[in-house]
Amino acid sequence: MSKSFKQGRAYLRLWQLLLLAVLLAVWWYISKNPKLAFFFGDPVQVCVHIWDWFVGGEIYVHLWVTLVETLLSFVIGTVSGLGCGLWLGLAPRAAAILDPYIKAANSMPRVILAPIFAMWFGLGIWSKVALAVTLVFFIVFFNVYQGVREVPAVLLDNARMLGANRKQLLRSVYLPSATSWVFSSLHTSVGLAFVGTVVGEYLGSAQGVGYLILQAEGTLDVNTVFAGIVVLTIFSLLLDYAVSLAEKPLMKWQPKAGETERL
Repeated sequence: MSKSFKQGRAYLRLWQLLLLAVLLAVWWYISKNPKLAFFFGDPVQVCVHIWDWFVGGEIYVHLWVTLVETLLSFVIGTVSGLGCGLWLGLAPRAAAILDPYIKAANSMPRVILAPIFAMWFGLGIWSKVALAVTLVFFIVFFNVYQGVREVPAVLLDNARMLGANRKQLLRSVYLPSATSWVFSSLHTSVGLAFVGTVVGEYLGSAQGVGYLILQAEGTLDVNTVFAGIVVLTIFSLLLDYAVSLAEKPLMKWQPKAGETERL
């Protein structure tokens, strides 16, 4: 990595931090108006709530439940979406038969399934996991399916001429072609996994960060609501960063943005 590229990244981070500082300053200024503070809260009080949660230990049980639900739904949705996307991408006839049913399932507002999952799996973690999986699955599925279908025919023909069998084509051609599509979908799926989990906690739960936010909304405690949102956002960014770390060794062949510009 060149020195100029590192300097460019540092300059970019500086501007990002400056923008964050400006947004926080605007939020703090708005909070000085009592009428607006009722709707937007006070960033200082939000930080105080977060500090009290972690120092007092109240947040840990709820945060653990939410993170377990999110990670389970993320993993299950990703693995099932990857498997189904590869299968239908390699089986055009099956894809044609199932196409209207897949589109119907994807177009369904899946939040309405939450009460059904609650009846099936109870009010424990699995009803939240099931709801979040339905959100993650289709994002991964359609990206993998598209990635497999867009493998160049010339590349496949050349591999077959060199004697590659179906298993070798899958390992050496289809999977590498779909990898960039997969990681693109995973970055989106992280947020959706949290969305599905929190919505499930809203609709029926006695634990979780979503439950804390719901309780605060019931008492019109906007600062606690924003505190819960900030905590969820931070951990969503951490999970997204973990995906980025896993992506780097698998995507070494892909040129970086700065390198692409120089080419």
